Amino acid sequence: MQFNKINNLLGWLCFVIAATTYILTLEPSVSFWDCGEFIACAYRLQVSHQPGYPLFAMICKVFSLLSMGDVTKVAYFTNVACALASGATIMFLFWTITLVARKMMFKNGGDADRTKQILILGAGFVGAMAFAFTDTFWFSAVETIVFAMAALCTAIVFWAILKWDAHSEEPGADKWIIFIAYVIGLSIGIHLLNLLTIPAIVLVYYFRRYKNINLKSGIIAFMLSIAILALVQFAIRGYTVMFAAYFDLFFVNTLGMGFGSGALVFFVLLIGALVWGIRYSIRKSKPALNLALLCVAFIYFGYCSFAYIPIRATANTNLNNSHPDNAFTMYWYLNRGQYGDTPLLTGPYYDAKVTDQTDGSTNYAKGKTKYEPSGKNPITTYDHTTILPRIFSQQPLDPQFYKQWLNLSDTDVPSFNDNLKYMFSWQIYQMYARYFLWNFAGRYNQQDGQQQMGGFHGYVDGDWTTGIFDGSKHLPNSVINSNTYTPLYALPLILGLIGLIYHYSHSKRDALIVGLLWFFTSIAIVMYVNQALQPRERDYSYVGSFYAFAIWIGLGVIGLAELIRMKMNARTAGYVSIGLCLLIAPVLLVKQEWKSHDRSTKRTAHDMAYNYLMSCPKNAILFTGADNDTYSLWYNQEVEGVRPDVRLVINTLFGSDWYIHQMQGKMNQSAPLPITMAYDKYKTGTRDYIPYSDSKIPDSVELKEIFDFVTSDDPQTKVDMQDGSKLNYLPTKNFKLTVNADEVVKNGVITPDQKNRIADSMQWKFPGNFLMKDNLALIDILVHNDWKRPICFTTTMGTSDLNGLEPYLYKEGFVYHLIPFKRDETVNNQPKTNTMVMYNNIMNKFKWGNYKTAKYLDEQSTFLFYPLLTDTILELTQNLMQEGHNDLALKALQKYDSEMPDIYPNMNIARGKYYVIDTAYKLHATAMGNKYVSSMDNYITDQLNYNYNLLQSSPADVNTQSVQLGVSVLNAMAQLTKENAQLALNTKLEEQLNDYTNKFSGIIGRQQ
Repeated sequence: MQFNKINNLLGWLCFVIAATTYILTLEPSVSFWDCGEFIACAYRLQVSHQPGYPLFAMICKVFSLLSMGDVTKVAYFTNVACALASGATIMFLFWTITLVARKMMFKNGGDADRTKQILILGAGFVGAMAFAFTDTFWFSAVETIVFAMAALCTAIVFWAILKWDAHSEEPGADKWIIFIAYVIGLSIGIHLLNLLTIPAIVLVYYFRRYKNINLKSGIIAFMLSIAILALVQFAIRGYTVMFAAYFDLFFVNTLGMGFGSGALVFFVLLIGALVWGIRYSIRKSKPALNLALLCVAFIYFGYCSFAYIPIRATANTNLNNSHPDNAFTMYWYLNRGQYGDTPLLTGPYYDAKVTDQTDGSTNYAKGKTKYEPSGKNPITTYDHTTILPRIFSQQPLDPQFYKQWLNLSDTDVPSFNDNLKYMFSWQIYQMYARYFLWNFAGRYNQQDGQQQMGGFHGYVDGDWTTGIFDGSKHLPNSVINSNTYTPLYALPLILGLIGLIYHYSHSKRDALIVGLLWFFTSIAIVMYVNQALQPRERDYSYVGSFYAFAIWIGLGVIGLAELIRMKMNARTAGYVSIGLCLLIAPVLLVKQEWKSHDRSTKRTAHDMAYNYLMSCPKNAILFTGADNDTYSLWYNQEVEGVRPDVRLVINTLFGSDWYIHQMQGKMNQSAPLPITMAYDKYKTGTRDYIPYSDSKIPDSVELKEIFDFVTSDDPQTKVDMQDGSKLNYLPTKNFKLTVNADEVVKNGVITPDQKNRIADSMQWKFPGNFLMKDNLALIDILVHNDWKRPICFTTTMGTSDLNGLEPYLYKEGFVYHLIPFKRDETVNNQPKTNTMVMYNNIMNKFKWGNYKTAKYLDEQSTFLFYPLLTDTILELTQNLMQEGHNDLALKALQKYDSEMPDIYPNMNIARGKYYVIDTAYKLHATAMGNKYVSSMDNYITDQLNYNYNLLQSSPADVNTQSVQLGVSVLNAMAQLTKENAQLALNTKLEEQLNDYTNKFSGIIGRQQ
């Protein structure tokens, strides 16, 4: 059989194996983070968060149709779309490796050597299948996320340039270059990762087309590749829309024409210019110009998928991030305006003070008949700046993290050395090299390790490991018996390094091309993105570099065969190398990684979001916070139609004028929110910030009076600012809302028998020193809602987002319900429950995410929602007991025991579960209490034994807090078992307590 035919068949075999693996292990419903938003936007063709992913949405929409009307299957089929895309990525990787290997092994043409052909095919199969089972790529392959399809685009264009390279001397070969341009244009509608292949592509073209290869021309070619990358990223992707916006500004504001007319003229002129240029290049026989213009044209063809964004924004879809229905908003949207600017080449340190601020360019927003100025971009001057700023962020948590990481005190002034230390130790090592080693050396667990400084002994959470030396570390059973402990013994890493060395020694130019692909999809991203502390691990951003390294893993098969050939003949050496490499790369990877990627039984993201919605009363307004309080909720509502009567209000977006405006419209079965402000009262540039200025008002002020005051245009309601402007101000923080008890009962906020608990008025203190638009909109709702719609907050929202309303918030499941009960000063801001409502929600409405039977639980399931469910049940049982419903409390605790696994992700969760034991004993569920005592004891002693080994070998690595907490919980359990006459357990615990007290006497003494 011909080599090409076998090569094609094996490529498709790689696709089948990889795609089958991903489909078998994919999550059957929505996953955490962005997946819920992506599925919802695909299913109903809506506008997702910046910078938009229109082609991804359209592709997933097609796959969603396979659900045949069963909305519960939509997520499964969009997940399948990503699984198939990921399988195709593996197929193209196989063909890429065989192209690279073939070129290296048959430099002088011909490929008749059957032994070499087998080795080439073996290299492709090993490298492709090894990458298929790597941690990061597999994670994205089994959920609806853009990185799966972005990796496919990367694989296609890199394979295509190698195909061009192999056929470049044939007539019409440049069609491959045009094809690459088109895929790059399409990929912008999925993710920008694909653009980073451009420098490697240009270098392939340079090495093939130019005969005089030297350092000078090489540098010029490299700089040209950066220029092309910038052209696509900034000029084609960004400035095209910017120029269209200013054309539109002229046509609308000066010529009096309709919105979009100027943008349309600009695009007609742009198309005309490209057509004229292409025709000119043909007439004048300028092939280079012709190829360049055709590439630009085809990038634009692919980029046209972004027409989806303003079209769907104009349709006013439910999810319509930024509402980019005009060229100015579209430009801001494409440039991720809501996330702010990150300094790249120059900028401030985190402790820098502002010395001056001047107005920059004018921003424009779409008005009723013309574009209106909406403020200016500030140009800020700081007193403490640097080149290449890395420790720049002044966001609330970041300066403290910088100081912690760099061991700086509050009085230390950061230096350029600190700046570089942070760049190399955190941004490059912690946030890239650590990820790289996860995939090719091994990983301890899937906990977030961003803030953990690595070390040989004590640091495991989120760190990489080969597993080779782990036996001497006496790791706790909670690590080595976990599904997420995946040591790879660095074997894939070693094989890849062999391939890198072999590739460089036999084909320096091609090795440089692969190296350039690796660099731009790794270190270049690190430098460009310039990350501060992140809400989650970001390894998925660098999957392109892992792809590049997998090419070298494949070539490592050939390099190893060369080493083995010193002892045996070439054919045998080839077979031995292929067999050995299959074992140490793909076989090892799939064996170790399967258990930590099999999501086929996990439904926690879906069910926890479902529980939020089911905790709400009818027609509720639910305020939510972070991503995992939002995206899965969007999925449940927009796709499966769960509780369409509930209006979701995303607190992080509620400060935007476009979002407040959206909330004033109907959505699904939810009526418009009672926000009475006219758009002009809160549009961008108006009431962006309302400072507090104490007017010495002695009593609480009715909330309507405050609202009328801060939204008034009367000059007497404004205060002079230092820059000469006048702003509305907040005259008092003491708020009051008079309550009509009859209306509260009539609207079903409470039951009639609770009427005597209603206060005449709610009085509370606003905690902030200024109002932002989200606070203002909430005040508007409180003033004008008249208790017609229940107002709720997710229980995971931060205190600052509750606006001081805690004394009137009652937990009813996963949400706090605003109820005007008389304040109980004995508990004040402590958690309170509307107990019987909460009991009904949890016992009769909640779903439990397959927690107990799932083969795999991710970090969000174990570290966020597992303790949330535990605490929720405990609060319910304790309040039921206080109200004399011990029988119901026991049923609730038994429900928890039957639905939730007995796991201990960390010591803090173990401490929380102590109260499960205490409650079980109080309810006379002795057997249940003893079961949890035993399991908690096993976990705590396991952790203490680990720390005791550290104390002997590396005292500095001992987790002092864990030791102190563990001993404290042991002591509490010993007391509890004694009080409840569990003598055998008590004797065991007392002995352990005495033992560990002696072993850790110095640490426990420091606590005291």
